[in-house]
Amino acid sequence: MTDKVYNVLFLCTGNSARSIMAEALVSTLGEGRFKGFSAGSHPGGEVNPLAADKARITGYATDALRSKSWDEFAAPDAPKMDFIITVCDNAAGEVCPIWPGQPISAHWGFEDPAAVQGTDAEKQRAFDKVFKQIANRIKIFVNLPVATLDKTAIRRELAAIGERPVDA
Repeated sequence: MTDKVYNVLFLCTGNSARSIMAEALVSTLGEGRFKGFSAGSHPGGEVNPLAADKARITGYATDALRSKSWDEFAAPDAPKMDFIITVCDNAAGEVCPIWPGQPISAHWGFEDPAAVQGTDAEKQRAFDKVFKQIANRIKIFVNLPVATLDKTAIRRELAAIGERPVDA
C-alpha cells in the first residue's frame, strides 16, 4: 500500500462547471488518495453557482473554488500533476501547455450543463445529469489499483473510462 496522494487536473475551456464538479468529486470520492484541481484554457472568471452547489453537496470546501487559467499549473512552482483529464471537447482539441513531470492524460467528454437555456428547473436537471455522469466515471477511476499498474496500463484504463457511455 502506498501513501502517495495523486494530483488530478481537470481541464475545460471556461473552468466554470464540469471541471469544477470533477475537482470536487475526485477529491471527495478519492478519500484522501486523490487531490483534485481544475482550470480552463480561457477561464470565464466565475464558478457557475449550480456547479458550486454540486461541489458543496460532496462535502468539498467551496470557499476556495475559482475559475482559473491552466497556465497556473504549467508554472515551475505549481503542484506536480499525476493525471490531466479534459472534460470538454473544446479543451481536448486545444494545444495544452507542457506539463511538468509528464502526467498521464485522457479525455472524458461531457455535455456542458452551463450552456443549457431554459427554466431554472431545466438548468438544474442538466447539472444533475452531468454531475452524475462525472461521478460515475470518477468512481471507476478512484477504484483503479493505480499504485500497482504501470503507466501504459493506467493510460489504457483512463481512455477506457472516457469511452464508456455516459448513462444518466
